[in-house]
Amino acid sequence: MKSSRKILLFVTLTLLTLLLFILDMIYGSVQLSLSDLMSDNPIYREIIYNFRLPKALTAITAGAAISVAGLIMQTLFRNPLAGPYVLGVSSGASLGVALFILGGSIMPLFIIQSGWGLVLSAIIGAIVVLLMVLGVSFRVRESVSLLIVGIMFGQIAGSIVTLLQNSSNPDALKLFVVWTFGSLSAVSWNYFWVMLFLVILGLIITFIIQKPLNGLLLGEHYARALGISILNTRILIILSVALLAGATTAFTGPIAFIGIAVPHIVRGVFKSSDHRITIPGCVLCGAALLLLCDIATQLPSNGSVLPLNAISALVGAPIIIWIILKRRS
Repeated sequence: MKSSRKILLFVTLTLLTLLLFILDMIYGSVQLSLSDLMSDNPIYREIIYNFRLPKALTAITAGAAISVAGLIMQTLFRNPLAGPYVLGVSSGASLGVALFILGGSIMPLFIIQSGWGLVLSAIIGAIVVLLMVLGVSFRVRESVSLLIVGIMFGQIAGSIVTLLQNSSNPDALKLFVVWTFGSLSAVSWNYFWVMLFLVILGLIITFIIQKPLNGLLLGEHYARALGISILNTRILIILSVALLAGATTAFTGPIAFIGIAVPHIVRGVFKSSDHRITIPGCVLCGAALLLLCDIATQLPSNGSVLPLNAISALVGAPIIIWIILKRRS
């Protein structure tokens, strides 16, 4: 009975994601109908294939990646409020972008003009912070201590960003602030395929370590008794988070709260902490939730778009407050 219920939930989530995908394709500054999606009208085809479709697919990819990254972070640190960016990956990406925009770029001109400058800067920044955290992970055995180290690296990166903001010109500062709002519409087909490749690598690693992740749910001592290498598992988790959260942040900017909220939604809906259930559940639920957030950003319907981060925070923050209150009750 339990198995059939879970299958029904997966089917429901899949259909919900498909429905939200279609709505995201239809809804926007230019309203389309279902028949317009299959139309030969060159204007509609341009809107659909070069704007709506890559944006919707980016929402699915980014939502799945951030949610799975949040899930394995909460497992590693055994902390329900741990998110995919606690290791400083997002802060490192933000620092890379800040150095590129606010500190003056030293990259070749063709990279700047091609639009890859922001992406490469974010990836480099995330990798630098990741390597520092990996170096520490070889010497720090406790996950809580590693969590604190990641937060401190994030604080250092944030402080440098603040100093750069304080001394930058208004135009550069505005460009950086817009990037921090988060956006799915800036991801063209060229960017999308690179992001999809990196996210798939991260998901493959996550699916490979499902059993060690389940072992960590019972504590590190029990996991060691089962023959699980805590150090190797921790390194693979950090690598997976870097690919999932780092790639997403590089291409879409930071997206808040989705990675913290979705794992709790999935565990509550499926009533299970088994990663064989929660990982695919987070993929579907994260994709659906970010599609919903993207649809909500189009609410003004006058050509303007709401910041994605603001919408995701309105969705995720109440869930986090509920988690805290529930733990105290």
